[in-house]
Amino acid sequence: MSSYDAKKLKYAESVLPSLSIEEAKKLQFKLVHMMSRHFEGKQFLSMGDLGVSPKWKRPEQTYRAERAIADFFETEECALVRGAGTGAIRIILSTLLSAGDKMLIHFAPVYTTTKETIRILGIQTEKVDFNELNSVREAVKNTDAKVFYIQHARQQPTDTYHLKEVIEAVKTVRPDLPIVVDDNYCAFKTKGIGVEYGADYSTFSGFKVLGPEGVAIIVGKKAGLDVIHERNYSGGGQVQGYEAMELLRMMTFAPVSLAIQNEQVEELCRRLNEGEVPGIKAAYMTNAQSKNVIVELEMPVAQKVIALSDSNGAATHPVGAESKYEIIPMIYRVSGSFIEAQPKLKEYGLRINPMKAGAETIIDILKKGIPAALKD
Repeated sequence: MSSYDAKKLKYAESVLPSLSIEEAKKLQFKLVHMMSRHFEGKQFLSMGDLGVSPKWKRPEQTYRAERAIADFFETEECALVRGAGTGAIRIILSTLLSAGDKMLIHFAPVYTTTKETIRILGIQTEKVDFNELNSVREAVKNTDAKVFYIQHARQQPTDTYHLKEVIEAVKTVRPDLPIVVDDNYCAFKTKGIGVEYGADYSTFSGFKVLGPEGVAIIVGKKAGLDVIHERNYSGGGQVQGYEAMELLRMMTFAPVSLAIQNEQVEELCRRLNEGEVPGIKAAYMTNAQSKNVIVELEMPVAQKVIALSDSNGAATHPVGAESKYEIIPMIYRVSGSFIEAQPKLKEYGLRINPMKAGAETIIDILKKGIPAALKD
């Protein structure tokens, strides 16, 4: 096998299974079923209350939204918190760990904001290769770490681990070791999230499932989430009722919308590899954060192509990686952790996310941008 074919195979192995449209419809129906279980009709049509309800110690609508989401994921508890995905990770880790405590993480570049969370909280880290399950079992057996932390989306192009298998490997050896999963970019897109595979806590940004800015979701064990609710007693620190209601309403539309987007990722990758756009060496589907297409150009003009894509109708930077504002396709730099793993991608690589566009729109933009970049 050539090095080119080997790399192509590695990229293919790193792609996470996505929901079909039929599977996404079932998620939508399940979520609405949980809404009907926890809200009366007149309550759901309310915009939501504010502050600290004496009964629930947070807005009542927020409490009801949390219960609907917890039941949807079949977990004990849910907490809506501020700070988007980064805030959710920071809050749950600060709940489970103290400064100086150790946490097991993947042997790979750490996502930028997660790296800062580790620094701020004073967490010590021990690295193990999640792609090698025997190494995971051995590390868990011999560690004094108090948390096992997994990023669901890929941290590097060579990652091939399956989340469910890693969780099972940990729990078989140490059922008492809390597992925290960063499910950003994967919730409502993949077959399941961490808590559905046996993890203790899952975190993800509500903004990435079409919800309001700054709101995040933590689902999992009651013990840890009760502590979060107790500590967040300030009225101004609550996710207010109207924000919780906006999150629920918009989450309803996320699964099917994201499944359609996944179809276009696959179509775009196929058409680019069939040679529809000159100047492209290869295209791969990856879970570099969101599921998208990584394009390797024949010449080192990636930065010029990105700059030209703006004037041709593509977004060249994210708002929230599939937030409610991101409609037109995004043609962007490859993620920082991927560039750290493969520095060449900085000048040769493009990351393309169709968002709500069809593959045809992206091909049209690339056919304009790549020739112009080569002439410049």
